[in-house]
Amino acid sequence: MFSLKKFTIINASVFYLGSLADDVSSPLRVKLIPKLTHLIGHMIDPIYLEAIIFSSLLTLLSIGLTLTYLTTKVPNFAHGTFAAVGVYITLTAVTVWKGNLYHYLCLAFAIGGATALAQYILVLRPLMRRGASIVGLMITTLAIDIILLAILNIYADYLATQFKILSRYFYLRPYDVTIAGQRGILIVSPTLAVVTVTLLYLVLTRTKFGVAMRAAIENPSLASVVGVNVNIVYAISWFIAGGLAGLAGGLLPIHLLSNPDVGVILIASIFAASIVGGLLNIYGAVLGGFLIGSAEILGTSYIASWVGTWAIPYRPMIPLVAIAVTLLLAPKGLLGVNWLGILRAVRRSKQKAS
Repeated sequence: MFSLKKFTIINASVFYLGSLADDVSSPLRVKLIPKLTHLIGHMIDPIYLEAIIFSSLLTLLSIGLTLTYLTTKVPNFAHGTFAAVGVYITLTAVTVWKGNLYHYLCLAFAIGGATALAQYILVLRPLMRRGASIVGLMITTLAIDIILLAILNIYADYLATQFKILSRYFYLRPYDVTIAGQRGILIVSPTLAVVTVTLLYLVLTRTKFGVAMRAAIENPSLASVVGVNVNIVYAISWFIAGGLAGLAGGLLPIHLLSNPDVGVILIASIFAASIVGGLLNIYGAVLGGFLIGSAEILGTSYIASWVGTWAIPYRPMIPLVAIAVTLLLAPKGLLGVNWLGILRAVRRSKQKAS
């Protein structure tokens, strides 16, 4: 674990290299930066780095799920399989096209977004116009998930037979790059999460489309009356949500052992992140993503160190327990709780007691 001794060594190293860099030319200073980051990376327990990576990817996935729920109020159980689409885009890029997987993340975003958009336009929107219930729409997303899973299995078999590559239970970490002395995914995944949240904030608060989206979310009927094309807003929202899932999926094989059902395995964690943060708040997905991601990685590590490695396969229980506890204590999620009111009530009770 990350001890005080390691922290002291890191501080000493940073001070020494930093003071040395002040006395040298710019080129040498540039050379010192990768060495410093490499040194810090070796000092920090790898489990914390794994938690950062998984939490960042989970955040991208949960933002997409929350976005689709905000627009259509449909819990989309096919959302995890959108990520699996990105997984196989990456596999195809590095094994068939012999490319750099990071160069094809835009393609993963586009195809993931197109898949989600097709689900909304071809299936969900017609059913919504016919007055289908939320339960009916939810079951429909389960059916779509099964169909997409079947297509991915067919594609995996095609890759295996035609190109003689491992297309099931594969791991693409050897194809990762090194950035400033660290694994590329350790830099790229948190950066993508931060950039995504920043762009969403700017779009929602500083653009006409963001105003239209918020209006469509709050009151679709009234938004239509004032000239907002709700269908286009919803369609773009679904495309963005699927694109974020595909983007996260494009990075998953570097971090996780991947298979066509990787999205099905992750769906509980995605829902847990959105529910814990708050399904009605896009920023709650960010909070929930990092909380659930960290809880899964660090929690499993701590439990395994206490009771033994036999506890590791029970990791999926962590998001399920988080969902149950949140729905019981804070149904609207952490960002739906009036924390100021709670603090005031606690202060009043303390004042009365004194």
